[in-house]
Amino acid sequence: MAGKPDPLRLYQAGLAHHQAGRLAAAEAAYREVLAHFPRQPDALHMLGVLAHQAGQHEVALQLIGKAIGIAPKQAAFHNNLGSCHEACGELDAALVAFRRAIALQPSLPEAHNNLGNALQAIGDCEGAIAAYHQALALRPDYAEAQDNLGTALQAAGRPEEAIAAHRQALALRPDHAGAQWNLAYALLLKGDFAAGWAQNEWRWRASGRQAADPGWSQPLWLGTAALAGRTILLHHEQGLGDTLQMLRYVPLLAAQGARVLLRVPATLADLAATVSGVAAVVPEGEPLPDFDLHCPCMSLPLACGTLLDTIPATVPYLGAPQAARSAWQARLGPAQRRRVGLVWSGSPGHRNDRNRSLPFARLAPLLAADVEFHSLQKEYRAADAAVMRADGRLIDHAAELGTLADTAGLIAALDLVITVDTAVAHLAGAMGRPVWLLLPFAPDYRWLLGRDDSPWYPTMRLFRQPVAGDWGSVVGRVRVELT
Repeated sequence: MAGKPDPLRLYQAGLAHHQAGRLAAAEAAYREVLAHFPRQPDALHMLGVLAHQAGQHEVALQLIGKAIGIAPKQAAFHNNLGSCHEACGELDAALVAFRRAIALQPSLPEAHNNLGNALQAIGDCEGAIAAYHQALALRPDYAEAQDNLGTALQAAGRPEEAIAAHRQALALRPDHAGAQWNLAYALLLKGDFAAGWAQNEWRWRASGRQAADPGWSQPLWLGTAALAGRTILLHHEQGLGDTLQMLRYVPLLAAQGARVLLRVPATLADLAATVSGVAAVVPEGEPLPDFDLHCPCMSLPLACGTLLDTIPATVPYLGAPQAARSAWQARLGPAQRRRVGLVWSGSPGHRNDRNRSLPFARLAPLLAADVEFHSLQKEYRAADAAVMRADGRLIDHAAELGTLADTAGLIAALDLVITVDTAVAHLAGAMGRPVWLLLPFAPDYRWLLGRDDSPWYPTMRLFRQPVAGDWGSVVGRVRVELT
């Protein structure tokens, strides 16, 4: 009769497969352990880690939670449970789990690093910095913690220290693509465009994406090849706001003799067609015409050698299509008061949404002004929708905002746009409309530091938080300016 399987041998086989990247074999081994020993906590835990790595965070929470129920004093279990909670957006639960891991094993550097990540996500930069320092005290060569320290220092308004931290991470691991990309953001925020744009090319490796469709044989253009008589394809790669910002380069390339094609999301197609120098716009998903060269939109500043004092900032460089303008003029009729558009939140999936967006209720002081307020948002969060309906002073246009061309038509009919850092800010700025941008204490790199204007958009004013999370001061200043 065959003997009972050895759980340690089976588990170690699973670990070997896991570490070698043979995830299916690792899962099979862990499941074999559990088939014979259903309460084996290490196999449950690692099966949960596999689920977490596959993006199945709820499954991972169940498996790791079951392992903790059997072996509650395993610090690594709590540490990975915290990572699952964080992936689900459950930051309070993540903090509890990371702190429990540290209480069980204070010398676990991963738990301190993860605690720092969760603290940074809730805006506690100083707490995050302290956690990263503790992780580094335990493991001085911990490149990931050193890089994370850099992002926390940048969020705390300490860009020079952030740059030093990212460079220290790269001294430990020169191939750390994430640190290379984070260094790019820190350099650009500081205004060091000469180094920052080149550094920004690390985004491809950091994000795991390709600079071009794998089927394209045409070469990447980064400013060296002559454009006269050639067709260049500029293509969308990140957010809608990024592409709106970079459409300013189209006239420059056309002036060099290029035939410029644009490949953009369908919602941008009609707007992009209004840019001077565009030969054709191809919505994403449609067949591409012939072209000679291509350039991703966010590589255009590098390709054009853009420095802080050479930003092409002639506005407007795009406008609302006439059909959209006429439709909104008919809907709104003659203005009786100043018309102001509002945007207070962006996509919840944005990596910095917790800091850049604010609840609609925080805008209440503005609504007392003798102004006709119009919402420029296409979607509302449930709590905001309820407050907005109860307040009744903001005119809702969500049903009429099908594409960004519709939004542009509404903006054209307004006297001012007040917005947080979303694509609408770029759209209003690109149209040359007056726009007031509400910024968190740690802004996106393109808004730089210590200034209330934008070199990208001459008609834009910046209203910055004086300290992290202080939207009250920002709204108060805007209310004074508005009234």
